[in-house]
Amino acid sequence: MFDELFQSVSIFINFSPSEKRIFQNAFSFREVPKNFTLISEGQVANEIYFIKKGILRLYYNNDGDNITGYIFREHLFAGSYESFLQSSPGIQYLETLEDCELLVLTKEKLDELYQTMPRINILTRKIAEQRFLNAQQILSSFILDSPETRYQKFAAKNKDLFLRVPHHIIASYLGITPVSLSRIRKRLMEREK
Repeated sequence: MFDELFQSVSIFINFSPSEKRIFQNAFSFREVPKNFTLISEGQVANEIYFIKKGILRLYYNNDGDNITGYIFREHLFAGSYESFLQSSPGIQYLETLEDCELLVLTKEKLDELYQTMPRINILTRKIAEQRFLNAQQILSSFILDSPETRYQKFAAKNKDLFLRVPHHIIASYLGITPVSLSRIRKRLMEREK
């Protein structure tokens, strides 16, 4: 059950067998159906999730418009990090886009890991650095790239998501309308002919 988790964290740190036991015992397993809200705006996020199977979407509600901040796929950690780290009500929603299998880590269990397994600090720092780099790339793309270029970069890394995620959610993530996404895709397909 924990193979994907250890494989994913091994790019940052290799745990000893005893550390692996401590680490995996901090998690619980949860199956969650499609379209399930894990956290809502105004709630305190007390859990983070490692995605064994499925896709999660982090989004904001802006006067009734749902704006996608990130799409999390298998083998990533997902959560409303600002709320989780500050133990304060969040401004984000986190929902499943597919039936999901999640490994769940509570704030309480993470705090225990910091005490019992000091090397967890290295892992969480490396994951935070990766999240920062992802956020920086997204921000830079919004500043420097055209919508078409943003689409091309997303498609190059996430082609399979077009079969798994509703296109209006992908459009929202790219900062464009669904109609614009459709036009960009059509224009690029015509160029490829």
